[in-house]
Amino acid sequence: MIRKAKVSDIKAAHKLINEFSKKQEMIPRSLNELYENVRDLFVFEEDGRIGGVCAVHIMWEDLAEIRSLAVDKGFQGRGAGKSLVARCLKEAKSLGVKKAFALTYRPEFFLKMGFRHIDKASLPQKIWGDCLRCPKFPECDEFAVITDL
Repeated sequence: MIRKAKVSDIKAAHKLINEFSKKQEMIPRSLNELYENVRDLFVFEEDGRIGGVCAVHIMWEDLAEIRSLAVDKGFQGRGAGKSLVARCLKEAKSLGVKKAFALTYRPEFFLKMGFRHIDKASLPQKIWGDCLRCPKFPECDEFAVITDL
């Protein structure tokens, strides 16, 4: 089941996100940051266990970022990630956002969902605030993808 995250989900979401962060597959998120942005988060829950998390963060009047997509190994390959991203896109569209992007090491996942490659430099400078915390900054090797909503 995909649902909006609750405050009680934050510690499980934090653990999932930072497991991927330790492998340098995404930017780490602090507990504080996740609590402050709980309204951005959706979780995949099965049998009372949080198996995945994804956020939709509004960046500008017409642009949202799909971020912090993390699915526990035991839930991968079952559509949890796709369902989380789809729910985040639906949320962005309901808010009137026209486009959503993601910075990712797995562009093929997003391309299968209708995203297309774009040059990172074409994104507004505002999106690079999180990048300052990345151990790979400024030598970013992520791919940028975008979709129209």
